[in-house]
Amino acid sequence: MQIDFLSKRMLATAMLACLASGQAKAQSCSFGISGMSFGQIDTLSGAPADSSTSMSINCTGLPLTRILICPGIGSGSGGATASARQLASGGNQLDYQLYVDSGRSVVWGSNSWPFAPGPPAYPLTLGVLGQGSGTVIIYGRLFGGQASAPPGSYLSSFSGSDVEIYYRYTTSSDCSTSLGNVERPGFTVSATVPANCQVNTQDVDFGAQGVLATNVDATGEVDVTCTPGSAYTISLDGGNAGAPPTQREMSKGTETVIYGLYRDAARSQPWGSTAGTTVSGSGSGSGQSFTVYGRVPPQHTPSPGTYVDTVVVTVTY
Repeated sequence: MQIDFLSKRMLATAMLACLASGQAKAQSCSFGISGMSFGQIDTLSGAPADSSTSMSINCTGLPLTRILICPGIGSGSGGATASARQLASGGNQLDYQLYVDSGRSVVWGSNSWPFAPGPPAYPLTLGVLGQGSGTVIIYGRLFGGQASAPPGSYLSSFSGSDVEIYYRYTTSSDCSTSLGNVERPGFTVSATVPANCQVNTQDVDFGAQGVLATNVDATGEVDVTCTPGSAYTISLDGGNAGAPPTQREMSKGTETVIYGLYRDAARSQPWGSTAGTTVSGSGSGSGQSFTVYGRVPPQHTPSPGTYVDTVVVTVTY
């Protein structure tokens, strides 16, 4: 009987060892992260752009056990500073950041990059059949105030040590150390900066005049802001009358006052919409100002009143 007892004890010990080994190996998780795209970015607006993507989680293991998932995301191929991750287009960069929360206040980090914080913690309890799944949202924000970024396709790729998702059986919620099994799914973050221009104008006001016996001069302004390196031309149409550059018409009812718009202070270079009469420039990301020189030449003076015309400014880039 003593021998039988020892045999049973040894058998029980062997069974416990198998159970312990099985618990350590039974957990298995797979993850997928979709690419995040900010789309086309209007860098001249000064406003941030938000986007998001999702991480899918599928795990199997011992029924009703708890798996702690610690998804770390590093710098990506675009690089990072203490204040921002970066998308790259050649030697040009756009600053953005990845966040844990929809309010974009908690940065999504990793134990493998030099900046705080580390990875967030996501516990997953398996069901009675030993399966569990879920979806986690990764929030992104591309910062405003980056008008100096030239047009192009900007990208950062995450692979290898840039994406390390550790998981293990534990009741802890501590992701400060990288323990357990690890998966490394890849994904990308991208944005496109198209060529873009903004235009603002200041009216040409000739003021109150008496008899139109001599030249009456005044100036206005066209302010253009274009993305760096974007070539553009500024044209002025013929106003309400569709007239030539130096024969535009301000009107009051059926009465008119002839005037012209020019590119130079001497009023020798008409500003119109045909070849040779437009103004050209190249964007820098900052505002560029162009003076519009106006002149009312001597002419028959119509009846008193307010004479107006509307000229359309077109920026082609």
